[in-house]
Amino acid sequence: MKRIGIYGGTFNPPHAGHIRGASYAIAALELERLLLIPSCISPHKTIPSHSPTPEQRAQMLKLAAGESMEVSDIELCRGGTSYTYETVEAIAAQYPDKELVLLIGTDMFLSFLSWKEPARILQKAALGVLYRGDKGELEQIEEQKKTLEAQGAKVYLVKNPVTAISSTQLRRMLIFRCADSFLPESVGNYIRQQGFYGIAKDYRNLPIEELEQVAVSLVKPSRVAHILDCRDTAAELARRWGADELDAARAGLLHDITKALDGPLQLTLSREYGMMLDTFHEKNPKTLHALTGSLVADRIFGENREVVAAIRSHTTGKANMNTLEKILYVADYMEPNRNFPGVEKLRELAFTDLDKALKLGLEMTLKLLKQQGREISPESAEALAFLERSGV
Repeated sequence: MKRIGIYGGTFNPPHAGHIRGASYAIAALELERLLLIPSCISPHKTIPSHSPTPEQRAQMLKLAAGESMEVSDIELCRGGTSYTYETVEAIAAQYPDKELVLLIGTDMFLSFLSWKEPARILQKAALGVLYRGDKGELEQIEEQKKTLEAQGAKVYLVKNPVTAISSTQLRRMLIFRCADSFLPESVGNYIRQQGFYGIAKDYRNLPIEELEQVAVSLVKPSRVAHILDCRDTAAELARRWGADELDAARAGLLHDITKALDGPLQLTLSREYGMMLDTFHEKNPKTLHALTGSLVADRIFGENREVVAAIRSHTTGKANMNTLEKILYVADYMEPNRNFPGVEKLRELAFTDLDKALKLGLEMTLKLLKQQGREISPESAEALAFLERSGV
């Protein structure tokens, strides 16, 4: 029996990961064709502002689709919330003599039993799971596969070697002007022509109220409270130590602006901005968000040199830091959400002796890294040595 694949999603936007993964599935499962189905209203995801309409997402998908792929408007025509069981049943009625294979990623597969009417889906279609191959991930997948097969499901596993990027991450990279390598050229051109995802906006020198809105939209929800409290703490410390309060607040809002990007995306952003990395950052890309954040603060948000420099050193510190740089480092360490042994002492020092607060923060960081067996940034070691030579 010949197989037809079903690959649904918001595709907001469709990217190279979607299309390459779909191509692997076509070959691995010997699909006669693959139906790409943009959802009208997803039951799993909220469509963010500045997004294209469902019809425009379908148009992008048509631009991206490869050989043996066909874009179906079945969910757009049906309207309302796009439930997969309804789509699968409708397609099964159209192709009664074909085996249907519903393609889903790892996260969706592991949560499959929480979907609406999962049993009805399994009555009409097999599941094709696109997975990366990480050991821990594969163990979870195999266990879920056994669970579903015990209920009569047919499950195919399709290893997908494509570099992972979510549509959420891609939308961040679009704002940072470094998403082209993840988009089919035709899709990238269409997005620029239409100005989707806020890329047509000029983000330079925004009033701080607007800057807050943008910063909140670009960090993970779990980090929002941190950046807002870091903003307020930095401004408070600036008042105490005679620094520019507005610069401190803006630095607080933007210091983690690229924190949501994983290690490979941090490296991509660095390369796209022409930044040569030292050995430490090449080996430890998770530490890059201070550097990439400073690049974005400069090139996308047009912040002044003082703000950019403070963001650049807020994680590792550096030798001979100026007042704003010290303030941001300390504020990031001791804002009200932080809770660890020694933080109260750090908060006390922050308003009585800023240099001693900075030194204590560096000492605690280096001690923790040594305990964890992790490499210490040369900049942190130099910062601490400078303070010690200065008699702090």
